[in-house]
Amino acid sequence: MGLYADRVLPHIINVACGTKYEKPNRARVAEGLHGEVVEIGFGSGLNVPFYPTDLRRVAAVEPADLGWRLAQDRLGDSPVPVERAGLDGQHLPFADDSFDTALSTWTLCTIPDAVQALREVGRVLRPGGTLHFVEHGLAPDAGVVTWQRRLEPVQKRLFGGCHLTRDIPALIEEAGLQIKELDRFYGEGGPRVFTAYYLGVAAA
Repeated sequence: MGLYADRVLPHIINVACGTKYEKPNRARVAEGLHGEVVEIGFGSGLNVPFYPTDLRRVAAVEPADLGWRLAQDRLGDSPVPVERAGLDGQHLPFADDSFDTALSTWTLCTIPDAVQALREVGRVLRPGGTLHFVEHGLAPDAGVVTWQRRLEPVQKRLFGGCHLTRDIPALIEEAGLQIKELDRFYGEGGPRVFTAYYLGVAAA
């Protein structure tokens, strides 16, 4: 992945995505998780404190070794068993119909083939299983979109391929998942080009 991506970027993401402004969004998106969960883009475990305590297990998909190391204190404080079980959301190492729910938080912006990753989520979810997601992406306002398109090349270089203009609901539907709940809003704590959020639930 390179020195920057391996040793620097996970620290930046841990700080940037761990602000107080994101805690309510993490709490909201974790509501309804149950049974066995696959989390793509586990990162440094920022969602761990918000897992429902009765989850049977979480299979964490995370490519960055440093991200996993940064998660250890959070994992040590959690009653939920979490195992690092994959490195690439586009190729999940699980059998079909393995999980009850899935979780993705600020991840689909960066995965090179987001639709393929979402198809993999749909494959490993049991019938009726749900994906719980909060993502940033294409803003609802034309003026904000203009700036997103201007800044996106720099954003991708600095933040590991992170896109600002992905249409998250369209990607989810293209992958064959059905959106059941969706809230679109601007998050707090940052410019609108970075905080055009989609929070919701989609069913396999």
